[in-house]
Amino acid sequence: MMRRTAAATLLGLLLVAGCAAGSAVSDYGKVIKGSADATVRAEVRPGQRFSLTVPDNPSVGDDWELVEVPDAKVASFISEEHEGESDLPGAGGTAYFVFNGKQPGSTEIRLRNCRMCRQTPAPEGGGQTVEAVFVITVG
Repeated sequence: MMRRTAAATLLGLLLVAGCAAGSAVSDYGKVIKGSADATVRAEVRPGQRFSLTVPDNPSVGDDWELVEVPDAKVASFISEEHEGESDLPGAGGTAYFVFNGKQPGSTEIRLRNCRMCRQTPAPEGGGQTVEAVFVITVG
């Protein structure tokens, strides 16, 4: 009986560990590409999933983050995901900030990249901060 309990516990742990690996979101929905120091306008439908993307390369100090959650009546934040362009060390990729369109309206979503801010030791003069701005209209 004890062996069965131990085996069941081990199986459960393996299943949980397997589910934790990889992306939490399998559908990015409508992909809206942005970049540093640019403003992008886009329209989505109520209930439509969409992702705001920016080029991302943590090996050179990129560290994109959502500045603040958008107007919850217009869009809801689901998750942040990252995909690399290759498995090679230092290869860049894309950061995906996944949302769901809610009720009709507009909201501004800002993503901030503080390049090299978390580097130790910190670079002289601190890191470089840039923003990608997205104006999303749900209609």
